[in-house]
Amino acid sequence: MTLKVCAVSGGRADWGLLTTPLAAIRDDNELELQLVVTGQHLAGHNSTSLDAIKAQGFNIDARVDMLLSADHPVAITKSTGLGMIGFADVFRDLQPDLVLVLGDRYEIMAAVQAAMIARIPIAHICGGDTTEGAIDEAIRHAITKMSHIHFVTNSDAERRVKQLGENPDYVFNVGSPGIDNIRLTETLRPDVLLPSIGLNKYDRNILVTFHPITLETDSEQQCTELVEALKKLGNDIGIIITGTNADTDGKGVDHIIQKFIQSQDNVIGVETLGAQRYFSALTYVDCVVGNSSSGLYEAPSFKIPTVNIGNRQGGRLKADSVLDCPPKCSAILATIEKALNFDCSSVSNPYGNGFASEKILKILKSIKNPRSLLVKKFFDV
Repeated sequence: MTLKVCAVSGGRADWGLLTTPLAAIRDDNELELQLVVTGQHLAGHNSTSLDAIKAQGFNIDARVDMLLSADHPVAITKSTGLGMIGFADVFRDLQPDLVLVLGDRYEIMAAVQAAMIARIPIAHICGGDTTEGAIDEAIRHAITKMSHIHFVTNSDAERRVKQLGENPDYVFNVGSPGIDNIRLTETLRPDVLLPSIGLNKYDRNILVTFHPITLETDSEQQCTELVEALKKLGNDIGIIITGTNADTDGKGVDHIIQKFIQSQDNVIGVETLGAQRYFSALTYVDCVVGNSSSGLYEAPSFKIPTVNIGNRQGGRLKADSVLDCPPKCSAILATIEKALNFDCSSVSNPYGNGFASEKILKILKSIKNPRSLLVKKFFDV
């Protein structure tokens, strides 16, 4: 009997990491992939992500529109509620044997809550990490407690998931599937990459991604401090800035960044680069700057430093190439200048070797009766 695996993606925050595991599931004749999209994928200015999904050979089986129209807590809470309503209908119609999710966002929380109530077993990728400056921390651990199979990315996360009382037999340290993407993606030469994003050639370049800090109230101030630091770098450094998550205060952060982009000839903004251009950019730039998990997950594999600003990624496992700094202009500027001369040639990535998808596929195929996992027991440490 074919196992129907229903994967949920809420936007670029999880899609880039899901691509290789879902391709492995899609191409295996013992599994049937169902794909549901929601969140940022269905927001008007991000609709191109659906074209990218289809271009990668994936069929979209259902859409759950959460009506992401504003970035304040009331709107996001209501959107999460709409997500639960939509997922209830989708899971009833698709009748999956297992729901597969990744990460720690409110869109994914809505899907997991609906699956749990529908008595559908849940497999969770990237549980057990810590990000002390964001609501993602609580959401991630909550998803862990509602899930039945855990695909963690590192030994610290494995220990935490077990500490949460999960069955050790179903906690698997597979590494980050994002590194699989690096191994499998052919990168573009700079003379192809740069024209595709509209950036002129510079001797030194940085890649910037800054998201709201959802457990703090000064995201816009922190973003302003970052922008002021970038201005002080001068005009002889090329700066690529990618889009902001649809989180509380996201529109304010986006407004600050867009105003900065429009005022500088050496800065280009790209909502989403996609895997090939993003990894190509990482092979080309001299450092990564911001507060995105990608600076910790993927950047170390490219032997480049990451300037990690503030507390959004607080507590997360970090390679030696990650340079932490407070969200103040002078500290950010000093840390970027240090990063531009920081040797990362001997750095190793603590998130695996790029074969997570094969491990995930093998484990999923070994689950002969997913419903037997529904009744969970608490395992004391």
